Amino acid sequence: MKEKLRLYGFNNLTKALSFNIYDVCYAKSQREQQDYIQYIDKEYNSERLTNILTEMVEMIGAKILNISTQDFEPQGASVTVLIAEDELVPVGDTIVAHLDKSHLTVHTYPEYHPETSLATFRVDIDVATCGEITPLSTLDYLINSFDSDIITIDYRVRGFTRAVDGSKLFIDHKITSIQDFISPEILEKYDVVDLNVYEANLFHTKLLIKEIDLQNYLFNTDAYELPPKERMEIMTNLRREMIEIFSGRNVY
Repeated sequence: MKEKLRLYGFNNLTKALSFNIYDVCYAKSQREQQDYIQYIDKEYNSERLTNILTEMVEMIGAKILNISTQDFEPQGASVTVLIAEDELVPVGDTIVAHLDKSHLTVHTYPEYHPETSLATFRVDIDVATCGEITPLSTLDYLINSFDSDIITIDYRVRGFTRAVDGSKLFIDHKITSIQDFISPEILEKYDVVDLNVYEANLFHTKLLIKEIDLQNYLFNTDAYELPPKERMEIMTNLRREMIEIFSGRNVY
């Protein structure tokens, strides 16, 4: 049997953060839709996503053990990063590089719906950490790294650890809302709703962008070249799409 390996700073608490963003765009023609998907696929390829996750790892003070990346056809990308709280050391003639206490993953889902002329770019980021590391400090960085119209964030602490006196601790840091870890400047831009289950150390927050600047949602089209009625219809369709994604149901 292999020699047992030592875990560093392990305290039996697992902190899981799920960060999900949606970026909605209006692309009227099939060519615009395809160009938008190609643009997103190029802008958020595995290389850029790796840079984002690497910065996150540095922010939470962890160490990277391994990085796996993949770009997909016809679109999309995926990155997985295995991390540890401390540097690992050689065991005999081998380096302990497969011992991961935590991980980060990101997946992109560019897609469009030709019947509505709406294109949606979705990014899923999942972070699982053990011990004292918490990923909540990276939320501002994540939100600012993407054009986010709708954001859903889930955070949960599982397991327990023991204090010196032997009492069990089911959470080792203070939290009442995920909003506490997002800057006021960012929160001002969104309508925000919390759904928390404190008894289970489960926290859920949803954000919906307040203001829509139409030009930011058109691809290869000048908003002022469109007649007022068409601009209003596009704005209505964009807002409806966002509300349904935000609410998680078909409202209209």
